[in-house]
Amino acid sequence: MNNRLLHPVLRAWMMVLAFAVLVSAQGVQPYPKAVTDRSIHDKRPMRPPFVNRPFSDRDFGSQMVRVTDATTNYKIPGSFLRTEASGKANEWSADGRKFYVLGSGGQIFVFGFDRSTMTATNLSGAKPGQGLLVPLRSGPTFSFVDPDLIYGTTNSTPLVISRYRLSTGVRSAVFDTTNCGTQPALQSGADASDEDINLSANDRRISLSAGGPPGGKHMFVVVYDQQLGCRWYNTETGEVGGQWGPSGTATIADRFFISVVWLSKDGRYVQIPEGRNFYVWDLATLKVTACKHGLGLQCEGYGTLGYSNFVNGPAVIDDMQVVKRPLSNLAKITQLVYPLSPPYYWGQPQHFTWSNVDAKDSTPVCASTYSYDGDPAIDQPLAGEILCVETDGLASTVWRFAHNRATYIPPYFHTQPLGSVSRDGRFFLFTSDWDAQLGLGSDGKPRSDVFIVKLE
Repeated sequence: MNNRLLHPVLRAWMMVLAFAVLVSAQGVQPYPKAVTDRSIHDKRPMRPPFVNRPFSDRDFGSQMVRVTDATTNYKIPGSFLRTEASGKANEWSADGRKFYVLGSGGQIFVFGFDRSTMTATNLSGAKPGQGLLVPLRSGPTFSFVDPDLIYGTTNSTPLVISRYRLSTGVRSAVFDTTNCGTQPALQSGADASDEDINLSANDRRISLSAGGPPGGKHMFVVVYDQQLGCRWYNTETGEVGGQWGPSGTATIADRFFISVVWLSKDGRYVQIPEGRNFYVWDLATLKVTACKHGLGLQCEGYGTLGYSNFVNGPAVIDDMQVVKRPLSNLAKITQLVYPLSPPYYWGQPQHFTWSNVDAKDSTPVCASTYSYDGDPAIDQPLAGEILCVETDGLASTVWRFAHNRATYIPPYFHTQPLGSVSRDGRFFLFTSDWDAQLGLGSDGKPRSDVFIVKLE
């Protein structure tokens, strides 16, 4: 064969082979209907939709539904409603047929969900058109394995981990953390826990923060294993103890107070946020590792936990930068969104949710983006959207579903479009004030409601 013809032919075959490898690497396309370009998609004006009437997003075509309005919180009519907001708790039941929303007074309203019609339904025990009011504090989490169970704490017993069975309305105690053996001892009625209940993916382990007043003054990380018992870490003294694992002093010299803690899905690690930094405790050991600002570890930005990996948006290169790292090696950073080419964009932080994660930490991580300055303009790619990002490292795909139409109105946290993805990764629950069109509530605060977008 003529050598002049050989090279173009080889090049063509190499291009075909490379494309075939890329396609096969991505495996089954999880969201075949989603937009995957990196262009700016303008947001066309849209009035707030009626509650429980599915509609299509005007810009991306995804199916959506508004599931709350000014009448939903019948305890405080006219007030705002929102999601749990951390992205760590399961707001969806294991089968994706129930979800909860939070009222402005901390009320928990649970609804059924018809996945085929995309409409909220009533559960047994709730009046027509109303959500089932669950007697738990804000921030509970659905079981990963039993769609009828939800875990949390109560206002009267904030140090007791409880579970509530939706079908019977029965609440039962799982573990009283005052029996954990902490040093000093937790005192019922004196030490509060925060609203940060987390579960491992098999429901075996449960975590929370406790001790001292809520709002950043806790010193105890408490993890209850339903077979082994309780384990704890006092971040103020560095002491570690409990009914399993080694006791002694944490490997890190830092001493600090905490507000919340988050448990990895495999139940091995606890992430402990502290200002712009965070720490990771390997529960089977005394090892605590710091991820600190200024050390080049890209620790900043919102993040979320998988089974054994952490994903966050550090915004070192660009606001759309997304990175993944194993909790066992925080310095081993993998960029998930690439290339990030000039001009670089800023002003759109991402807030993540990964309840759909698999044991390999390879399913897409989902997020909402929004302007932290409250700027409603869409003047950069991926601004003000609901999206998911490929995490398997085989390609860099961003699936785009809808504009969340949330205008952040400082200092009202509930006007941020923070969300929660269903266990199967098919539905995304989020908060929005719908371009600030929902007005003021009965309490004088901006109103927000909860919406669902179908991911397909």
